Amino acid sequence: MSLVRYSWSLAAKRPQAVARCFSSSSTITAPAPPADPSSTATSTDRGGGGVGGDVTRFWKKRGDGRLQRPIYIAATRQHVGKTTTSLAIMSGLQKRYNKVGFLKPVGQQHVEVHSDNLNQTLRVDKDVCLVREHFQLDHVDYEHMSPVIIPRGYTKKYVDGKIDNDRQLKDIIDSMEHVTNASDVVLCEGTGHCAVGSIVNVNNAKVASSIGADMILVANGGLGSAFDELELNRVLCQHYNVRIAGVIINKVMQDKYEQTKHYVSKALKQAWGIPLLGCIPDRPFLGCPALADLETLFDTKLLTGGEHRFRHYSVQDINVVTTSLTRFLENLREKPARTLYICHVTRDDLILGFMGEYQRKRKEGERPFEAALIICGRRGKYQLHPEIKDMIDGIHGAPMMFVELSTHQAMTKINNFTPKLNYEDTNRVQVAVDHYEPYIDFDELLRRTTSANSSFNDPSSISFEELRRL
Repeated sequence: MSLVRYSWSLAAKRPQAVARCFSSSSTITAPAPPADPSSTATSTDRGGGGVGGDVTRFWKKRGDGRLQRPIYIAATRQHVGKTTTSLAIMSGLQKRYNKVGFLKPVGQQHVEVHSDNLNQTLRVDKDVCLVREHFQLDHVDYEHMSPVIIPRGYTKKYVDGKIDNDRQLKDIIDSMEHVTNASDVVLCEGTGHCAVGSIVNVNNAKVASSIGADMILVANGGLGSAFDELELNRVLCQHYNVRIAGVIINKVMQDKYEQTKHYVSKALKQAWGIPLLGCIPDRPFLGCPALADLETLFDTKLLTGGEHRFRHYSVQDINVVTTSLTRFLENLREKPARTLYICHVTRDDLILGFMGEYQRKRKEGERPFEAALIICGRRGKYQLHPEIKDMIDGIHGAPMMFVELSTHQAMTKINNFTPKLNYEDTNRVQVAVDHYEPYIDFDELLRRTTSANSSFNDPSSISFEELRRL
């Protein structure tokens, strides 16, 4: 019998215990049983039947006897720092557990990696590669860390009936079993907000339910807008009986930090009875693109200066050069050393001046030359002159890139771009972890995601053994 179906039969005797067991907040009363409990079992069951089976097998017993449930991270929308938060939580968990597993049940952007288990190349979500390589998770293989990948065209195949829904869920459950068996605790990172994946029937809330995980929601700083976005995601979690362990607010403005922390925490407690697990101030550096990010953005490679691919540049310091060569050379000497310049390919004088200034500073041993130059020219209309290209090829160390766009188009794309963490950019990844981790309350996080022989942290709720038997 599933946990939810059992809860209906027990509700008459212990309604408060059932409410505490399945709600995100102790202030919410137990729902009235439906006219036909079996008719809603598939949408509200926490994995008790069907493909997933008994989700309690994913709850790991700790040395102190408490049961640790999987932790699932989801965002309220795109670009809120979910992956960075996952990295910080992974770092904190590794300080508290011997073996921490990681799983991204449903991924989108993938990379190719080598599986030691299969001795072959696999496609996995890029964040799986980032987490496994950075934290050296050698106890779990890539084979089991990214069970479902949704590339271009996948959703159409699913709607056309060419992809089996049960197979998707089985792959996720099988991967979860392997990672759980090899780990003391499992951290799962979702894709986007809780409803992402709904069209193929594997949204984050449903997946979290199928593996018995507790949810942590990540939202951007603010009060009203953040709370509105959280509510949309909370309702979907409630629909699938996924317990929300807490909320982490990210990218909070420095001058509003204390105010945001106080009122978001108060609002969450009053409305839902859940804690604010972290309030993280903004760190602008993490939003600064590296030259490697720009290579990805423009689908190109640095012409020279490849050793500086992971040098970061502030978007505020980008300078589109339309002035004379004399003025450009003055800027190179007076502006911050790490400035990104953009010029048109027809400005041979600026390109030569950039290379000349680089060589002069190297010769005279002045402050390090950290500027970079993006050369723009629309595809099919402008190209680098062969003589200029030969000179660029003969210089080493000055970062220069050719982009087949107008200067305006290139500038617009950079301004609209949100750089993502890359496992090769070890400096930015470590800065992100070091910045985020101290602001997360791991004691409260683990208190909320563990229990002592009961379902959810409450001695008066249904006992864990009772749940397992029935």
